[in-house]
Amino acid sequence: MTDAAPSAPASARRTTAPRKAAKQVLAVRDDESPWTAKELREVRAELEHDIAQLRTELRDAESDLVDLMRDSGDGAGDDQADAGAKTYEREQEISLANNAREMLLQTEHALERLDDGSYGICESCGNPIGKLRLQAAPRATLCMPCKMKQERR
Repeated sequence: MTDAAPSAPASARRTTAPRKAAKQVLAVRDDESPWTAKELREVRAELEHDIAQLRTELRDAESDLVDLMRDSGDGAGDDQADAGAKTYEREQEISLANNAREMLLQTEHALERLDDGSYGICESCGNPIGKLRLQAAPRATLCMPCKMKQERR
């Protein structure tokens, strides 16, 4: 046969090949050196470790909460102090579960940003967050000026 293959797939291959071969470069501040492969591996490892730990904490907190709900019964025969203690315990477990869930979402978001190349860019102003800040707080999504503005509100 003399039919030629369509040229679109070949051109698509040419446009995607350089993108795959390009090394991922994450944003840094002007006074900082670029991220090294080792630094990125360390950040990724910390985030992945935190995700595993937070999933365990969340599973434990939810299990404890289910146990508290099951054991609470209708409260018949409890005095006010017992009822108050049970309510406090339940609220404490709910708070722990919610905190673990929120931290897990933040950590997964940081890992997604690391994967898509937007890690290190402030989600508010678009400026670099800074390597030192990210090494200290790998889930950070705001640069220090934007974080300070947020906390003042």
